[in-house]
Parts: sequence; C-alpha cells; structure tokens
Amino acid sequence: MTDTLNLLQNHRTYRQFDESYELSPEELQNILNSARQAPSWMNGQLYSIIVVKDPSIREKLVALSPRNPHIRKSSVFLVFLADLKRTQKVAVQHQADYHVGDSVDPLLVATADCALALENAVVATSALGLGSVVVGGIRNEIDAVAELLHLPDYVFPVAGLSIGKPAVDMEVKPRLPEKAVVHFDTYQDYDYSLIEDYDITMKKFGEKRETKDWTQKFLDVYSAEPTGKIDAFLKKQGLLK
Repeated sequence: MTDTLNLLQNHRTYRQFDESYELSPEELQNILNSARQAPSWMNGQLYSIIVVKDPSIREKLVALSPRNPHIRKSSVFLVFLADLKRTQKVAVQHQADYHVGDSVDPLLVATADCALALENAVVATSALGLGSVVVGGIRNEIDAVAELLHLPDYVFPVAGLSIGKPAVDMEVKPRLPEKAVVHFDTYQDYDYSLIEDYDITMKKFGEKRETKDWTQKFLDVYSAEPTGKIDAFLKKQGLLK
C-alpha cells in the first residue's frame, strides 16, 4: 500500500523520452488491461482507446499538434475517446430511440469514464517504471484528428497519452494549496491569497516551459472568445444539439 501511495503522490509528467526504447508487448498489455479495469458509470465503459504505433500517423499528429513532438518520439501514443457509438449500435440493433445529444449528460458521463481509464493508464505506466504525458492538444485540430483516426459519429477524442522511458528526470510539481481544493461537508469559500500564494510557489519552482504566472495563464485562456470549434464538432458527431 505504501508503494502505491508513493507512486500516486510523486507523480510527474515526462515530455522527453529515450527514442531507442521499445515498449514490450507485455508492458503495453499491462497498461491497457489497467485502463480497461477502471470504474465506469453503470459499467458502461463509455470509452475506447486507439493504440497509435504507425510512425506516419504519429508524424501527422505532431504536425497537427507541433508543441507535442513527444507524440512521435515516445514508445507508443494512446488516444482516449469518449465513445457513445457502442451504445448507439445497441439502440440500432433493438430498433430503439437514441437520445444522446438531447442532453449534455451522456457526453459528461462518457468523458468521465474516459478520464478514469486514462488515469489508470498513467498510474500503470508509472508502476512499470516508465513515464507519460497527457496530451489535451489533440483537440486543437479536432476535425483533422478525427479524420486521421477515422472516428465515427458519437465519438469524441478527449486526450492522448505519450508513453516511454524518460530521458530526463523531472521534479514533482507543486499543487494548489489544499484549502483551495479540498472541502469538508459543503463547498467553502477561501481567501484569494491562496491563489496568489500558488503563483509565488510556481514561480519559485521555475519550470522552464511556463512563461506566465498560473493566474495569467488561465486568465488568457478563459477571457478569450471561444472559437466554437469543439461545439461544432460535438454537434457534427451527434453528441450535442
């Protein structure tokens, strides 16, 4: 139990991998088995995983997400999908109505199922002495990624996962103060100084790839006008009306 807790509490993200390292079939299978054993709503398992080994496909993914060259340089790249196509097949088979898209709830459930499977894969990767990085950037050019991976309707790419042998050691990144994240019994407001303190903490941590304060980074993200690209994709896939 102590080993498991240490693994979870010392998680770190790796973006640089030994390109000569080949993931064994046993290692990959252990990661996939662990991902598939994740909890899911009603045992629905509303996700799928694409194992991307083909170098040409991975090169194209890097071209679509140029800030993530590790997609090509890692040992394997997994794409985790929220998948409501499987249950649509059930509805077709039984000639039943299928109201996915009438509410956002099915998409939220499938995304949660997908995220749980993804986290299991991350933990399994660490347990094998390997490293990984979650790649949300695959959603930036979501239509092109969907076409490249031949995604059918009712399927949405949530995130990718680069896996390999780390080439550079990384420090454990500080997290937000507990009082800003953990609440007991009810949601409780907290002083904004906790967020300001985290800016200072991250500045001292000095991660080279972070060029902005934590607060500024998310100010920039959420003050910008939405492009509508994701919404349009979800509607096209039948996941949102």
